[in-house]
Amino acid sequence: MDVRRRLRLFAVTIAVTPLVIGGCTAGQREAAKPGHKKAAAPAVTVTPADRTKDVPISAEVGAKVAHGKITAVRLTDDKGAQVPAEPREDGSSWVPTKPLQNSRTYTAEVTATGGSGRTTTQKTTFTTMAKSTKPAITTELYFTSKQTYGTALPVTVAFDPPIPKEARADVQRRLFVKTDPPQPGTWSWVADGKQVEYRAPDFWQPGTKISVRSALQGLPIGKNAIGDADHSATSKIGRQVSLDIDNATKQMSVYQDGKLLRKIPVSLGKSSTPTSSGTMVIMEKFDRTTFDTRGDPNGGYVVDVDDAQRLTWGGEFIHSAPWSEGDQGNINVSHGCTNVSADAAHWLMGVTQVGDLVTVKGTEVKLDQGNGWTAWNVSWDEFAKGSALPVPAGLKPTPSSTPHPGAVAGGSAPAPTPSASGG
Repeated sequence: MDVRRRLRLFAVTIAVTPLVIGGCTAGQREAAKPGHKKAAAPAVTVTPADRTKDVPISAEVGAKVAHGKITAVRLTDDKGAQVPAEPREDGSSWVPTKPLQNSRTYTAEVTATGGSGRTTTQKTTFTTMAKSTKPAITTELYFTSKQTYGTALPVTVAFDPPIPKEARADVQRRLFVKTDPPQPGTWSWVADGKQVEYRAPDFWQPGTKISVRSALQGLPIGKNAIGDADHSATSKIGRQVSLDIDNATKQMSVYQDGKLLRKIPVSLGKSSTPTSSGTMVIMEKFDRTTFDTRGDPNGGYVVDVDDAQRLTWGGEFIHSAPWSEGDQGNINVSHGCTNVSADAAHWLMGVTQVGDLVTVKGTEVKLDQGNGWTAWNVSWDEFAKGSALPVPAGLKPTPSSTPHPGAVAGGSAPAPTPSASGG
């Protein structure tokens, strides 16, 4: 039985000041003084260009200005209704807060004001395309509203089929994250294009509010596909918790806000089915679930488990294993999971959150990048290399923010097919 429970990701807009879409207003003109040359009026170029047809419903209103700056933008549909939009952080365009509708006509009016107060308004009318017949790429956002997440949570979007390299920049430009207080980061693609993750250089600060928007509905992706959906969600970051699992000692150390709460004996994967070493994140939690490994190379069993917490798509969990309590702290007997006592597993469920950091060290194999939410399994520099767009200069971790046990937060399918294996 498949134990997947997908967290639905909803997209967020980038950290910008919301634009008030309203009527265009002209500033008061400055009287020309004798002997002074009259200032040039602003020149405005708006996209989509006037009378453009077959515009994707993911369209944005772009504007370039000479001799001034944009002071008002108004977007309306063919019934005169105003369409809310927000500016990008760099001011290059205005993004409607919802996808446009197919086969509709829209009018954009952009007003710019020069240094002398002279204004120019440029108007453009365009028509969106009919509903596309191209196949849609399925997108999944692993971020839902009204949740409390751990400080290591990477916002993750998965794709089926994968996004080709040449299309990743266009997709990434339509993925927005806003944090309060501000804590900028970047997106990074897993090599196969099935998953992209967002994080800041440092862990999220406890109490941070995060809003996400995956605005991909109707977006042309490559030559032969479009995005399937537009999702939005807002949640917050809770307390800082991290788990350090050491194969040498067969112990798990549980930290909260940098302080050791408890040490727990563990039994990890035996030599034929070793546990992965690496830096992971708790992905989902189950009070009770079923591991069905029939069909797996080293599986063939079905077992019900209590208090299970997923760490990888491949089926590695922390879970209650009363059958191995005599081995915990002494010898590895599992099929790759981290076995703990029933009492410890129940206690952990009350302490941890989805998004908490889990570090495993000293086992026979290393964690594969992309097998779970692996944004913290590489250095910041390596993570940033995975961005399809330029990463802002100066975006670096603080010296004390390197992930380590007990660190206080400072700051196959759409994803690899989640396996039900465990044990």
